[in-house]
Amino acid sequence: MIPTDDLSDPAVRALVAAINANDIAAFRAALAPDATMSDDGADRDLGEWAEREIFSSHGHLDVESESDGGHSLIARYTNDTWGAMRTAWHFTVDGGGKVSRFETGQA
Repeated sequence: MIPTDDLSDPAVRALVAAINANDIAAFRAALAPDATMSDDGADRDLGEWAEREIFSSHGHLDVESESDGGHSLIARYTNDTWGAMRTAWHFTVDGGGKVSRFETGQA
């Protein structure tokens, strides 16, 4: 596993740290104001998805590997709803150092 503090991209590191701390304010701060996301190839409402899949269900990412300059992760994602699953994450980071989009799904 890769410790969160060792993730290459600062924006991705901030978002993963926020998820793992169950810190919704830090999560929002790591995102661009117009950030979008998809889950298993379908665009979702970011706020609703994050509340359901991360914050109310205590989501946690254990990163196995990273590539693409730290913008792509393979991770074991665990939450109270689904248990543990191997997932892939891809992040787009804007010029201001915020995550403007992320895509996740089963790996």
